[in-house]
Amino acid sequence: MRKPTIQDVARRAGVGVGTVSRVLNNHAAVKGATRETVLRAIGDLDYTPNPHARRIAGGKSYTISVLLPVVTTEFYVRLLDGLETAFQEARYDVAIFPLLDRSRLERYLGSHTLAYQADGLVMATYNLSGLFQERRLRPQQPTVLVDAHAEGVDCAYMDNVTGGQLAGEHAAALPGELYAIWVETELDQLFTTLVFEERRAGFHRAVAEAGRTVRAEFTSSFDPLAARNAASALLDAAHFPCAVFASADLLAGALLDEAGARGLRVGHDLRVIGFDDQPWAAARGLTTLHQPVESMGHEAAQLLLSRLGGYRGPPRARRFEPRLIVRETA
Repeated sequence: MRKPTIQDVARRAGVGVGTVSRVLNNHAAVKGATRETVLRAIGDLDYTPNPHARRIAGGKSYTISVLLPVVTTEFYVRLLDGLETAFQEARYDVAIFPLLDRSRLERYLGSHTLAYQADGLVMATYNLSGLFQERRLRPQQPTVLVDAHAEGVDCAYMDNVTGGQLAGEHAAALPGELYAIWVETELDQLFTTLVFEERRAGFHRAVAEAGRTVRAEFTSSFDPLAARNAASALLDAAHFPCAVFASADLLAGALLDEAGARGLRVGHDLRVIGFDDQPWAAARGLTTLHQPVESMGHEAAQLLLSRLGGYRGPPRARRFEPRLIVRETA
């Protein structure tokens, strides 16, 4: 049997080839009922678009570049899942560019490969849009920020100030000294990220309002070994009982591991509050701030797809709010 063509889909749906093409490209101009009819015809025929023909006909790459700090942490795996699900539904491929450090960023900026040929750009956590003014990124690419927010650009972001405040309020009600561990990477020294700065601001505000103080603070990168070292340094210095706000579950997990190795009673000697509510958090009884990571990624993708579909309106901001999940560790 021959492979079905776009003409076959058009005939089955009773529309023109141009309408089928607009549906495939997720164009905003197609009416809902017509879109459903075309999608049903595509499903009935098991039609798969020819990506090379699509690119040639449309003068587009049908690829989205995603810039993010790393790809190995659970948070970014979940964020990519939300982004990729939405882009794949719209038949866009995703090219992932983990920045990691200054050298990788410079290599990205200096390249003329797929990153520059992409139709749109997603920046995760770090707002690199200032590079537009330096003409080091293509300003004509529709761009969206995810896990970050800024004026003048579409964004989907978490209200990290509220999350930090919820953690601070809960920590301040617990007995013993208060401690905190923050994430800091090499990229933090190069570009502005508000994520952990805002969590810290909310946390300190809530603790101060409760008449409490933070005895000591520690920092770690996303690296598991660095997280374990930070946990060890904190527990070396701690006065028990104490409560710790670990600003990412990755850090909280390292703290639980180190506490277990030392025979500390988590929930009594040491109380731990995380941030993310990763899939393993419930099994370990981790008190943490839940954030809908996949939903945030999906919403960011929809914002970008609407730009690619013809939206020319003002920048839009989609705010997500974390919520405290209280479990055994605190």
